[in-house]
Amino acid sequence: MRGRAWALLAVVTLAGRGGAAQQPDSAAPAAPPAPPAPLTPALIAPSAPRPQHWMRPAASLLVPGTGQLLAHQDRGAVYLAAELIGLLRYVQLTSQWRGEARRYRALAFDVARRAFTPTPRDTVFEYYETMERFTASGRYNQAPGPALVPETDLGTYNGAVWLLARQTYWADPTTPPDPSTPAYMRAVEFYQAHAAGPDFLWSWSDASLEQGVFREAIRKSDDAYRRAQNQLGLLLANHVLSVIDALISSRLAAAAGRSATLETTVTPGAALVRVTIAF
Repeated sequence: MRGRAWALLAVVTLAGRGGAAQQPDSAAPAAPPAPPAPLTPALIAPSAPRPQHWMRPAASLLVPGTGQLLAHQDRGAVYLAAELIGLLRYVQLTSQWRGEARRYRALAFDVARRAFTPTPRDTVFEYYETMERFTASGRYNQAPGPALVPETDLGTYNGAVWLLARQTYWADPTTPPDPSTPAYMRAVEFYQAHAAGPDFLWSWSDASLEQGVFREAIRKSDDAYRRAQNQLGLLLANHVLSVIDALISSRLAAAAGRSATLETTVTPGAALVRVTIAF
């Protein structure tokens, strides 16, 4: 019995030592941690794009309304429609202005100038305005020789120019000084500079009806020209307002952290601009 007890005790002791050997030693150094798994491109969050505040105003500067349409703002269509309508109106008025100008130039040559010059020569607009007011230009030189003798008929344009030259430089417009004096020569120089020359003489004699049509064509051309210039100013204003709108909507809204809009009201003689920021 005693031998069996000692054998059992030895088995229990060895089993206890074996179990203790399998337990980790608390004094042993800890194993290094496993390296983290690399991040795949799908797990990396994309950085937010930096806002480019100049894109929308630049787009509106080129074509009004595009800056607003890029921001999904419905009022961009209003700017764009105003631009298209304004351009069509400007083209229409420009065509009318040039058409009437061709008409009165052709009428002036065919009726009033052809008898004096065989070749049409164009000149400044003020010349045609003068043809409106005077029935005839008068002669440029009344003498057949090389000496210049100005027109004296006060009912003609050249006669009126010579009268103005005499009133300006002569002591007495009705009494000519000696042709060698500075006063006489200055009056002649004034006449040469402002009178209608040999290539631009005209006469509406026996053509009063045609002169009336000529005047009407000049009036229509001048009126269309002024309206075209006004339309060009409205087009420029539409560009400026669209740029300001896009600039306020992008920069001011970004600075305030809220949506901002610009409202414009144009009335005859006044323009109201209002900026609103949502709260």
